[in-house]
This record gives sequence, structure tokens and C-alpha cells, in this order.
Amino acid sequence: MNRIQLNWLKKLGPGLLFAGAAIGVSHLVQSTRAGAEFGFGLLWALILIHIVKYPFFQFGPRYATATGESLLDGYKKLGKGVLVAYFILNLATMFTIQAAVTIVTAGLAANLFGVTTNPIIWSATIITICVILLIIGKYKLLDNLMKVIIVTLTASTIIALIIAAFNTNNTYDLHQILPEGSIEIGFLIAFLGWMPAPLDVSIWQSLWAIEKQKDTQNQFSTKQAIFDFNIGFLGTLILGICFVALGAIVMYHSNETFDKGAVKFSQQLINLYTKYLGNGMYIFIAAAAFTTMFSTTITTLDASPRAMAKTFDLLTAKSFKNAYWFWILFLAIGTISILVFFMSEMRVLIKIATILSFLTAPFFAIMNYLLISGKHTPKKWRPSFALKILSWFGIAFLIGFSFWYLFSL
Repeated sequence: MNRIQLNWLKKLGPGLLFAGAAIGVSHLVQSTRAGAEFGFGLLWALILIHIVKYPFFQFGPRYATATGESLLDGYKKLGKGVLVAYFILNLATMFTIQAAVTIVTAGLAANLFGVTTNPIIWSATIITICVILLIIGKYKLLDNLMKVIIVTLTASTIIALIIAAFNTNNTYDLHQILPEGSIEIGFLIAFLGWMPAPLDVSIWQSLWAIEKQKDTQNQFSTKQAIFDFNIGFLGTLILGICFVALGAIVMYHSNETFDKGAVKFSQQLINLYTKYLGNGMYIFIAAAAFTTMFSTTITTLDASPRAMAKTFDLLTAKSFKNAYWFWILFLAIGTISILVFFMSEMRVLIKIATILSFLTAPFFAIMNYLLISGKHTPKKWRPSFALKILSWFGIAFLIGFSFWYLFSL
């Protein structure tokens, strides 16, 4: 890379962290499963949910860099009740979300590195490694690490997809499907809930943008923040399509069913790819899968505690020096506890968390829109009329789909 390319890469930050947090269970597990069970039939849902959620995610870094404060500060200005609602929602889901991404990462690590197949041991090891990395490097290390991970992930996924496309004799059916039946609709809602990520990740975006602004060597303006976010967001869409395509090409009509256990599931996933793509592709598939999940594990372990610490400070009107580290340890211990005592219920817990993420999406969409389009945001950086129209459509879609799901139960 020349100096211009390196400087351009250095300016990227929160957008790639967004991609790292988003490209996890939603892509590796949910998107691959969508391709395996519906072929290319749910591409409409993948593309539509990206369009629907786009403005509300973008409002995170837009508001933060335009005002110098996070969305959480803005929520407090909208009313303390909004902040309390977020605190309760996040507290109710953060442990399950962290457990979900960690256990999948643990299963992949067991298959990639061996040593032991015990998912609890691997989960504890991975959480410990992530905590140490965050202690040593804090935001700067996370920022730099994510650039390497996203590049590795993108390259390995695209290589795997190209080889899969050339090695298959199957014809592609692009007929789009609207799932019917409670099980299929439940999967669709879960798929939409975490694709590309839950909407509360916009809060993480605003916090990361504030951290990025502390880097005095690289000015991070609102214009740059929006461009940075667009790069990361586009990456999640492209890789989402890649994982659906991989699932459709390799697994559709294969009569394979996924095991409920993380280790066996991960082994099945990798073996299915290598079966059709050849053993020489093992390293690409393993690298893509593991980097996908590790990036999600470390970014969620950083972001949830960062958000909870900030929320607690705002609610109590006090600043607690070590609140971030308290919440990291609290989340780490809570995650391991869930995996130890509720391992058999993980599929149920994950399903509840993903569906809850979708049902609460209208709340975050409305709050983000009110904040960015109101008096608390400088007029220069309030959304354009076109972006407002897209926001209104997004809010209507999220509310409508939520009611559709509830009435289909």
C-alpha cells in the first residue's frame, strides 16, 4: 500500500467496528441458514432490511460528530424515561447476545485449533483474550485490529464464493419467497432482527465516533463519519449476500440439518463447504468463519459495557471512573454463567433475543429520528427531505412487520 492508501485506511474506524459487530451470527449463521433453507428466496428480505435500517444506523455517527455527544446524551434530552427504557432493554438482552456470539466463536475455535472440544472452556478462553486485548489497547487497538479482521474476512468469503460458483452444477433459482407458517415466519423475523444488526448498535456507533474524534492525528468530521459508516454498512450488505449465496449454492437441497451444539454445528458448517469446494478451501472457510465471529465477540464485549457505563453515568448524574471495566467484567461473568447453567436453552434464548431486537427496533428508529431531526442537532446536519422520507418508510415498515409477526403467532 502507498502512503495515500494507508492514510485513507487510518481515517476509517467506527464504520468498520460497525461491520465487525454486525457481521456475526446474523451473517455466518442466519444468512447461511437462509440460503440453505430458502435458496436465494430471502434476498429481498436481506436487501430491504438494509434499506429500512440504514438511516437509523447512520444517525448514530452523524449526531455524535455534529454535536460532540453520543446518542445516549441525546436520549436524555428527549426525556429521562427514554434513557431508562434503553437501560432496561440493554440489560435484558446484553448477556444473551454476548453468549450467542461467544458460543459460536468457541465452536469454530474448537474445530480450527483443536486442543479441546469443550465449548465452555473455549468460551472462557475467548472472553479472557478479548478482555486482555481491550485492557491493553482500548479503543485504538480495537480500531486497528478490526481493519485487519474485516479485510481477511472479506477476501476469504469472496474467494470461497467464487470457487463455489464455479464448482457447482446446480442451476440458480432467484424466485423470491415470503415464508408461511409460524416456524418460517419466526425465522424471518429473527433474520430481520439481527440483520445487519440490532438497531441499538447505532448507539455503539455514536460512542465509537466520539472515541475516534479523540484521535487528534486524524480529524474525524461529520462528513467523514458518514462516509466511514457507508463503507462499513455497504460491507455488511455485500457479505450478507455472499453468505446467503454460499448457503444457497453449497447447502440448498443437500438434505443436511444443523446440529444444536456449537461445536458440531461449526464442524458441519466447515465440512459442508469443504465437501463441495475441496479440502484445499478449509483454511479460507475456517478463516472467514472464525474472523467473522471473533470480530463480533470483541466488538460487542467493548460496546455493551461502554454503553451501559455511559447510561449509568447519565442516569445518576455522576461519573464513575472504572465503570467501563466494571461492566466488562460483569458482562464477561454473566456470559460465562449463562453458558454454564443454560447451555441447553441457548437456541431458545437466541431466538428470544433476535425477535426482541426486531420488536424493539421501532423504538430506536423513532428516538433516533426525533433526535437527529429536532432542535438538538445543528440544522446543517439534520437529514435531507429524501432521508426523512426513507426514515418514515422505515418506521412504518418496522412497526407493520412487528404487528404482522405478533398476529401470526
